[in-house]
Amino acid sequence: MRSRLGLLSLCASLLVPVGASAQDACGDIYLAATSRCEVLIGGGCTAMCEPFALEAACAADLYVQCDGMCTASASATCEASCDVTACEASCTVDPGSYDCEADCRATASASCEAECAGMAGDMEAQARCEASCEATYAGSCEASCSGTPPSADCMARCEASCQGRCDAEANVDCQVDCQADGYVDCYAEVRGGCEAECTAPSGALFCDGQYVDVEGSVDQCIMELESRLELEVDTSARGSASCMDGECMAEGEASISCAATPARSGGFGFALLLLAGAGALVMRRRR
Repeated sequence: MRSRLGLLSLCASLLVPVGASAQDACGDIYLAATSRCEVLIGGGCTAMCEPFALEAACAADLYVQCDGMCTASASATCEASCDVTACEASCTVDPGSYDCEADCRATASASCEAECAGMAGDMEAQARCEASCEATYAGSCEASCSGTPPSADCMARCEASCQGRCDAEANVDCQVDCQADGYVDCYAEVRGGCEAECTAPSGALFCDGQYVDVEGSVDQCIMELESRLELEVDTSARGSASCMDGECMAEGEASISCAATPARSGGFGFALLLLAGAGALVMRRRR
């Protein structure tokens, strides 16, 4: 049962990254503007730290590991199929609203369902395949679009969108095969971080049922998500707690450990946890 605490939790001193930049606050998971995000804490949170909820985080991590081995070039057929002229015409109407990465990933879900349809008899393998496929599109689209400055004209940005999509198509089979061997080890590593965050007063962040393996603190990620996707994060599972001898006793129904969450990367120092605003975004961890 998910523990619902009543008020803000200010419990002991926690390890948080020193000087982590806002854009690095969130982990390797890609979210949509319609994503539903919530902070969980306690036993119900720990129960969520299962493979099905770790697929997106692991797929994004494994994409980075496999990127050096999957380097096929986009096919001429794919590039010719991109309707860059139509894209440019649409972009020109309102250049400021054109999102290269979103346009690039627009067909990812349908493409990945088709890519992994042959695994329909093994739901776990199919879910991993689709997560790996979508991480490939997200990574390729980000790489292609981030290399094209926002000041570029619509034609250049539309061409970048096409390039990213075709690069993903060229490498998706390689990525799916490469990532398949790494999920078990990744689950074990990411699960440990998930469970540790569930016992911390800040809780663990989940979006659309997927664990967000944050690079900074959960609250830094929430602020970043709010500023980029303008989503609302449900933080009602947090509450007030009094701490003594390493245990935090919440209002009558929850008990959580005050132990600091383990360091992931970068420099760490002690700081008091402060509640940030509510909201949500998608960021890739910069390695």
